[in-house]
Amino acid sequence: MTDETIDPDLCAPRAAARRHGGRAARTAERAAPLAENLRPVRPGMPGGRYNPLSEEGVQRIHRAALDALEQVGFGKAPPSAVEILTGAGAVQGEDGRIRFPRALVEDMLARAARGIVLHGRDPKYDLHLEGTRVHYGTAGAAVHVVDVETGDYRDSTSRDLHEAARLAQGLDNVHFFQRPMVCRDIPDNLEMDLNTLYACCAGTTKHVGTSFTEPAHVAQALEMLHLIAGGEDRWRERPFVSNSNCFVVPPMTFAEESCRTMEACVRGGMPVLLLSAGQAGATSPASIAATIVQATAECLAGLVYVNAMVPGFPAVFGTWPFVSDLRTGAMSGGSGEQALLTAGCAQMHRFYGLPGGAAAGMADSKLPDMQAGWEQAISNTMAGLSGLNMVYEAVGMHASLLGFCPESLVLGDDMLGQVLRCVRGIEVTEDAVSVDVIRQTCLGGPGHYLGSDQTLRLMQTDYVYPAVADRMSPKEWNEKGRPGLVERATARKRRLLEEWRPVIDPATDRAVRERFRIYF
Repeated sequence: MTDETIDPDLCAPRAAARRHGGRAARTAERAAPLAENLRPVRPGMPGGRYNPLSEEGVQRIHRAALDALEQVGFGKAPPSAVEILTGAGAVQGEDGRIRFPRALVEDMLARAARGIVLHGRDPKYDLHLEGTRVHYGTAGAAVHVVDVETGDYRDSTSRDLHEAARLAQGLDNVHFFQRPMVCRDIPDNLEMDLNTLYACCAGTTKHVGTSFTEPAHVAQALEMLHLIAGGEDRWRERPFVSNSNCFVVPPMTFAEESCRTMEACVRGGMPVLLLSAGQAGATSPASIAATIVQATAECLAGLVYVNAMVPGFPAVFGTWPFVSDLRTGAMSGGSGEQALLTAGCAQMHRFYGLPGGAAAGMADSKLPDMQAGWEQAISNTMAGLSGLNMVYEAVGMHASLLGFCPESLVLGDDMLGQVLRCVRGIEVTEDAVSVDVIRQTCLGGPGHYLGSDQTLRLMQTDYVYPAVADRMSPKEWNEKGRPGLVERATARKRRLLEEWRPVIDPATDRAVRERFRIYF
């Protein structure tokens, strides 16, 4: 072996390494944080390269959705919705259903907000929802936490939720945090809603999503948010929490309590996710295309509703249909059909030019195993390539949303790094395809690119490196005691929790705890 033998870290010849201060110095230099615009993956990168629907298919779905709104309409509208919608031009028939003329829908589409921002408490976490910019985050209403050591499922608690928010704060590829689990240690619904909200906000400064069991709870939640923000004016200037609102019970029926909750949130300045969550073959048609039609129609109705109240109010078009295993009727969030549904919905969001959100990353597998890996990766990749603005439930969710696993959240950050690299695509610039690098290497050069200026320049800006995933050789893996993937995820989870620092100042925390009963 010569003095130019290649270093194990595959970066530069050893002779060159010594000239530049050695391997440790080079490693430290590469470990230094990059400027946001130089990172290989980051929030809001444009997707949209994948189109599961043809242009004619998109048009057919649009026309069918308008037909459904005009001919079928919505049942069980609460009195407040009847007043708001008929005042805007909707029609209540003798059967009580609210129908939406085409012209009304088109007018409200013209009014609807585009290019909205969902704020974080820290402005660096603001989510700019426009075009095909992609953001990944959590969501769900799991009733269990998965214990990876025993394989058991236990009831989820407010402490678990706060811990998950703390983990999300330290995970670069988790861009927002919507509550992924229910606080089952709190029997009172009002206290549960308030603790859910505070557990999230006390754990992370990223944008938070939450929901409410009753409309009457919104007022106290807003009071809490005003305390955290430092006043109502500051809250309304930068609302850092959005309401995930199932205003519709598929098929094509209003949910009275959720409608009144949505109205209270709009009045309080809280952005809303207009969420339609039909289940193909059960509460929406078995046809994938028809399920997208129904979800689109339901969310268009929500769009009319919100914009009739406040034109241009920030709302996310939440076509969020799920898939059934038609042999049993059970939900199948990890299926290929689910991935297609989400991607097709993303294409409809792009057609309307509206900020859109849908679900991906849900595993039917009960534990973070190989099945969970392929289920989560396929749907997250397709959602990102389709240009979905907000990818909810992207990480941590198992057993078709019944279980949340903190180790899976940590593993999901690695997975999303690889997914985002696929979303970014390949930049073909003059510099990238320059033959000079090949010429210099092959004609009188070292015959390899390991130490070239281009390699050293691009290794951080064009390549993503996992924090947990195993890329060791079998020899090194053996020498390190054959660590398993879940074992490594548990170790990183513990490090993240140890490194986390409170994100709400002590005085505000005291004020919240004096006003509300906080369980964690």
